[in-house]
Amino acid sequence: MTDLGRLSLNTATCKPYTLAECVAAAKGAGLGAVGPWRDRVQEVGTETAARLITDAGLRVSTLCRGGFITARDDATAEKALADNLGAIDEAAALGSRELVMVVGGLPAAYGLMDMPHRPEDAADKDLVAARQRVADRIGQLVPYASDKGVRLALEPMNPLFTADRGVLTTIGQSLDVAADHPAEAVGVVVDTYHVWWDPDLEASIARAGREGRISSYQICDWTLPLAANTLNSRGFPGDGYIDFPTITRWVAEAGYTGDIEVEIFNESIWAMPAEETVRTFADRYADLVLPYL
Repeated sequence: MTDLGRLSLNTATCKPYTLAECVAAAKGAGLGAVGPWRDRVQEVGTETAARLITDAGLRVSTLCRGGFITARDDATAEKALADNLGAIDEAAALGSRELVMVVGGLPAAYGLMDMPHRPEDAADKDLVAARQRVADRIGQLVPYASDKGVRLALEPMNPLFTADRGVLTTIGQSLDVAADHPAEAVGVVVDTYHVWWDPDLEASIARAGREGRISSYQICDWTLPLAANTLNSRGFPGDGYIDFPTITRWVAEAGYTGDIEVEIFNESIWAMPAEETVRTFADRYADLVLPYL
């Protein structure tokens, strides 16, 4: 029997399914954890969500997501901070040590993301200033998160998504933001989809390990051709171009012993039965990841 105890189902991989259905699929396949998105938690309430997961004998690997903290105006920023305080509360109630932070893109792209924005935001393409606002607002959130026992896990985004989703694009940049805070307060996410291209990836993972900041190892593949909605161009490990054995070895050598979370955005995969999806990625994990941990 393959040991799937460190494998986690991120609920975005089975997007059409409820939290209860995701939990059942993970438990049935022998996984050790789930990584819920907040929408699935909020559908049933935090207390019920925590009970569903605990009663199934599963852990919460991460909670997705907080972030989107790059707004320029005070009113929008305050709303974002309040939402992140709520996310921290949800993570603590679920027993999740890690809150994934997708920090947000440029104010100029807020309209594209259906986020609150002002006419003048359309001209705000100052990437340096947006990154500084991320650092400042992480600093505002750290005391509350630390009191709750939750670590803010910065997730760098593939450069394709710099404008609209994440102005941090590398693990190195994320570590530089984290450096102002204790390792138990701010960490980083190693998501193969977002960081596989980085020529400094090996060194950055090693640095994250030395600093004790690897919050999560997330896996899915980079597939081509890109989907019309580029965000959904992810596949099962082995379906694309990412070298999972090498990256997994780097993560293991960095000392990471936590969960390995599968997070896939793909409309074809969403159409599959949840049980089939979990069985498929568990098989790929057994071949491409587990032997190198």
